[in-house]
Amino acid sequence: SSSGSSSGDSGKMRECLLIHLGQAGCQIGNACWELFCLEHGIQPDGQKPSVSADLDGSVDDSFNTFFSETGAGKYVPRCVMVDLEPTVVDEVRTGTYRQLYHLLLR
Repeated sequence: SSSGSSSGDSGKMRECLLIHLGQAGCQIGNACWELFCLEHGIQPDGQKPSVSADLDGSVDDSFNTFFSETGAGKYVPRCVMVDLEPTVVDEVRTGTYRQLYHLLLR
């Protein structure tokens, strides 16, 4: 393994998968992903314009904890949204951030 053994090691990969269930879960989840995008400079279509270095020359890649990068350079949320009522998920499918998600509808 290339990652160190200390808990503060910045070389460790951290990935979170968020699971949003039901009407409230999906609505709150959608709002959270909007905030994650704003905090990390990711546009509603999943594009991240440029990666800029901090004052010390380091690059902040903390967004990789919550987002996966596709082969086309688009960032998509690591999340699953589930609701038995389709109108709630339709709000996500038609909202401002609709291009952010990879949707699988059943």
